Amino acid sequence: MKALVVGATGETGRRIVQQLVAQNIGVRALVRDRAKAQEMLPASAELVVGDVLQPDTLRKAIADCTVVFCATGARPSLNPFEPYQVDFEGTKNLVDAAKAARVEHFILVSSLCASQFFHPLNLFWLILVWKQQAEQYLQRSGLTYTIVRPGGLKNTEDRPPIVMSSADTLFDGSISRTQVAQVCVEALAYATAHNKIVEIVARPDAAERPFSELFAGVAA
Repeated sequence: MKALVVGATGETGRRIVQQLVAQNIGVRALVRDRAKAQEMLPASAELVVGDVLQPDTLRKAIADCTVVFCATGARPSLNPFEPYQVDFEGTKNLVDAAKAARVEHFILVSSLCASQFFHPLNLFWLILVWKQQAEQYLQRSGLTYTIVRPGGLKNTEDRPPIVMSSADTLFDGSISRTQVAQVCVEALAYATAHNKIVEIVARPDAAERPFSELFAGVAA
């Protein structure tokens, strides 16, 4: 198995890289700034310079990879086109490249409430709208996928029990980025994670459950 991680220098992406390396899974990281990536990512991660908005670079990056993790995301800015470009167009380009390369599994990090048009986050240039459009494009692609919708993202390392549910059933809550990365990587190990949207938050009062149960409990 070899994994391509896109968005690898982001807060969630770099944690995905770290967890893949810890599990001895080969990692190629798509980065825009090689020097920055060398400072942030494990030395064993292979670096390739590219951009989701430049499809030619994706074809080179994805060659010989069997799984793809997409952890890109538009950042707050004054550019009204950024969520469309990054969260939809960029993901669409990556899905197309993965399909052409016959990738076995595509894991997409999306967002809780992606289906809710009347949500405050859509004041940021319709970011949830474009995330949902990207989800739907992946679902129609024919690729085996897991779409991970986390709640509010935290950079803390605390790990309360994870609550995992089906699409459009969780509407609030938060979770650490480390746990989001863990869910993404664990999705590789379970066929019950295939072709599902999984919504995740972490709650101190929830029961601790193994990932086999968490994924199996989510409706396809």
